[in-house]
Amino acid sequence: MEKSITYFETPGKTNTDELIKLVKNRLKESNIKYVAIASASGKSALKLADELKDVTIVNVTHYSGFKEPNVLDISNEMRKKLEDKGIITYVGSHALSGAGRGISNKFGGITPVEIVAATLRMLSQGIKVCVEISLMLSDAGIIPVNEETLAIGGTGKGVDTGIILSSVNSANIFDLKIHEIIAMPRP
Repeated sequence: MEKSITYFETPGKTNTDELIKLVKNRLKESNIKYVAIASASGKSALKLADELKDVTIVNVTHYSGFKEPNVLDISNEMRKKLEDKGIITYVGSHALSGAGRGISNKFGGITPVEIVAATLRMLSQGIKVCVEISLMLSDAGIIPVNEETLAIGGTGKGVDTGIILSSVNSANIFDLKIHEIIAMPRP
């Protein structure tokens, strides 16, 4: 069956509910066991948990210090709510920037992983985020490599992009396969 991409006219949080509906419908047709979602505050992950059953949902939030030193974007209360719904919350450095951005900021220039990130952003910020969180979770051993996973990301607040991919460890980044784009903002 031919799958079509849903394009949102604007990026961001106004698409969260519609994207979750699309993801829920797409999962009915699949054997996918893992859903990775980038939700800094955890709010989108909590909405997703209310709609999805029979999959492992993993939330990825920003690392401590993303906005200010020693501070997470997600509250302990939200982490507990997610945990009570069986959602794992992962906190870690961004796979497509992390230390590389620190080097660029200090010495100028751009690192190879930042070029990969910029290339993915040519499609959308959400596509970049989906690839990035999948690499992070594969490196942490939380989602399996070379198995179809549904990844959800966005642009700013909320989520606006959903893809199906087979992730790899970041050392094998060019072996990652994007199988399907479910939805994304219009390029």
